[in-house]
Amino acid sequence: MVEKDGCNSSLTAIRVLRVSLVDELEGWIDSLLEILVSRELFSRDDREEVLCQMGPRARVRKVLDILECKGEEAAKTFLSISTHHKQEAHQTHSKESSRDQHQFVEYNKVKQKHKDVLRRRSESMLFYNTRHGEKILFSEHYVNLLLVDGHQGLEIKRHEVLTFGQKRLSLQQKLAVHRKIAPAELFLSANENRSVKKVLVTGVAGIGKTILVQKMLFDFGGKKDNLAFDFIIHMTFRDLNLIDKPTNFRELVLRKNRHLAKELDNILANDNKLLIILDGFDEFKHYRSCDVDVFVTEPDEDAEVVEVFGSLMQGELLPNASVMLTSRPAAINHIPVGCIDRFVLITGFSLAEVQDFFLRYFQDNALADRMFAVVATNELMLTLCYIPAFCYIVCCILKESKDLCGESPKTMTDIYVQYLVALLRSHTQARAETALQAQRAGAIQQLSDVVLKLGQLAFKKLMEHQTLFYCSDHDVAALEGCSLVSTFLDKTVAQEPGCTEEVYSFAHLTVQEFFAAVYCAVTNHPLPDALQHSSSSGETSNDGHLDLFNRFLSGILSERNANLLSRQVGLSFHKEKVDTYRQRMIRELKMLCENGANILNHLHCLFEQQDPSLALSVLPQTLRVNVSDETLSQMDYNAIKYFLNLTKGKISELDLTGTGLSSEALRDIQPLLLRCESLWLGENNLDMETVQVIADVLQVSDSVTHLGLGWSNIGDEELLTLSCAIRVKKKLEELWMEGNRVSYRGLLSLSDLTPNPLKKVVAIWNDLADTEPESVCAVSAQESITVGFTDDDMWEAWGKWVFKRCEDSSNEKLVTVLHKVCNISVCCLEAQWAKTFYKKLSQLIKSRIECCTEDDMCKKLKKFENVLNL
Repeated sequence: MVEKDGCNSSLTAIRVLRVSLVDELEGWIDSLLEILVSRELFSRDDREEVLCQMGPRARVRKVLDILECKGEEAAKTFLSISTHHKQEAHQTHSKESSRDQHQFVEYNKVKQKHKDVLRRRSESMLFYNTRHGEKILFSEHYVNLLLVDGHQGLEIKRHEVLTFGQKRLSLQQKLAVHRKIAPAELFLSANENRSVKKVLVTGVAGIGKTILVQKMLFDFGGKKDNLAFDFIIHMTFRDLNLIDKPTNFRELVLRKNRHLAKELDNILANDNKLLIILDGFDEFKHYRSCDVDVFVTEPDEDAEVVEVFGSLMQGELLPNASVMLTSRPAAINHIPVGCIDRFVLITGFSLAEVQDFFLRYFQDNALADRMFAVVATNELMLTLCYIPAFCYIVCCILKESKDLCGESPKTMTDIYVQYLVALLRSHTQARAETALQAQRAGAIQQLSDVVLKLGQLAFKKLMEHQTLFYCSDHDVAALEGCSLVSTFLDKTVAQEPGCTEEVYSFAHLTVQEFFAAVYCAVTNHPLPDALQHSSSSGETSNDGHLDLFNRFLSGILSERNANLLSRQVGLSFHKEKVDTYRQRMIRELKMLCENGANILNHLHCLFEQQDPSLALSVLPQTLRVNVSDETLSQMDYNAIKYFLNLTKGKISELDLTGTGLSSEALRDIQPLLLRCESLWLGENNLDMETVQVIADVLQVSDSVTHLGLGWSNIGDEELLTLSCAIRVKKKLEELWMEGNRVSYRGLLSLSDLTPNPLKKVVAIWNDLADTEPESVCAVSAQESITVGFTDDDMWEAWGKWVFKRCEDSSNEKLVTVLHKVCNISVCCLEAQWAKTFYKKLSQLIKSRIECCTEDDMCKKLKKFENVLNL
């Protein structure tokens, strides 16, 4: 304040300080006004006059104006009150600042302690057969994984381990389309207008989802500030499965993070700086029930664990927190719709990273190079090595065996059998060196007993869709005291108030499937009826649950693996069971070839046998190979080539509809395409390079008479390439290309090929909007070219084919087919075939809705039901 001179010093001060007083008093003018009234400096009328002013600054000015009329004493008292009030406010602010500073220090202390804990928990790499006392540093063995943006198709109809191969290689070649991303970039949006809070990381079994999580925890704990979070909370769904009573999010966090207790309120209050990682959604026993309609909104609100998870994912609980979810592809369509901001696909190793893995595993350049050279000569082993889990298994075989047992592995079963033998050999080697022959025979008998007990556990739980086994389970109790068990089973301790219980799981789901197959192969247990795909409709049809089990079973019952397991593990095989299995395979393969039903898993089972006499015994009257609606991998193509290369003569039909074809894949099987009479390649995105492969086949083949390219995104330029190829041999009789981008101009390129050799060209649902008179007349004059629904007999057969596909499809695939065939015109519905077809289709949709448990899928199906019932 200024010095006060003369009788008007306080009023003078107010006038001089008027501007600064407005700035100082605007924040607390209302409380100051109440003080002035209570001290009787201002009347109630004065207060009302002040409060009528718009805004705090105007109110301060009105107070100062009124003071001018109140005289010197009022001005003096006002200055005293305002000075005292300002000092109190400053002291309060200082105390709050001190308290905030203390809280900040404590918050940072806990933050650093948490990072230290995460670092310690993640510093060791846990392989499937890590022994006690064996510490493998994560920093020395981690190999980069390839992560790409993009939504993986939800239609996984078989074991997802086998959807990998060719798709993995093509992704590496198309990184311009799929942007490669680093783990630190997972929550950074390429589009600044869209925030990324919920990220789903998906990939096939063994591809490295859990390793990616460990990498993020390791880096965060190691002070690599590449993630903009203060805290990361890590949970696994295997742990969440152990909770069978109501809980809350706070308790879930503190189960393994008691060191966060004092600061947990602050951590959760700052949820915009919190990342929650939930690993292994596909292992969650409630994964089908996560789209909950009962929510919790507070961290300490009790509910079932599935309701806590559902609330978190749907933003009802901790709405500002970031969440990363990992899952195998088969389960992700059960994640609540609309809550995922970003889909990320792990595609495993590149070739360079496979070599890097070998170097880190063997810790010796020369040895690593020699072992990689062994693998590089085996196409199957090299393909599997792109999947980190299998890369480890292959390295384990090479290390433990110093070489490969017998001949080089040719199938997946070969690799797992050698993996089992290598681990068992390592386990018993020390004893075998000093034991007598009789003792060694007893040791082998003991090994076979343990393998069978593991197999019984694996088989029983696989049939029940279970991957976790409690210590109280009879089959688990039978393994008590066996040191070998820890090689194949992981143990978790479930801690609940008042009790603890040990919970086991196989180190990998594929290991469980392998042991289950061993048990089924060598015991009196009857062979399962699930060798072929289920033909029943509904959500569970063709879900691939036992596909890999059946392939392992076939490989184990092969002569070479049966001999190896008998010799090295002491397992005995019944000749009658082997013969029964082989005869059933021949019978079913013959039937599927003649019926044109989906045959892919049978071809894999045949491939696992590696017995040419089996394929030669099939001898179907008509050789039809249908592998449609399966996203084919290189391993799939290997199985197809193996069978067809052993057969002779023409292939009546090869159906590759909706298989994710590429030009590389078609080139690979081009010699087989030349033998086909009917070749169906529709519902694949066929670029010009792929169309050129088809054209090369048409120019050479004397066999191809029917070609299907429906909904394959071809246009006039691609059709021109095909028409030139057709003119060379003039053998093609029917060309189906419905649902494409062909215009009348493109159809004109076929005018000289109809009706000879092309007796039928189907071009409905194309870009036929060209209304130039010459074009319309030229096309309509060609009776072989079908641009509408005219021939009842032809469309009736088409309807039966489509309906059969719909019956065999899962709901997800059914919806994609319905999108294509429900483009109904009035003239179409007048035809009798259409009335019958769409009526049956409507009944099928209705039956699917009745047994559908997913709300979003029900809505999609009801949409098509409404279309068909108009």
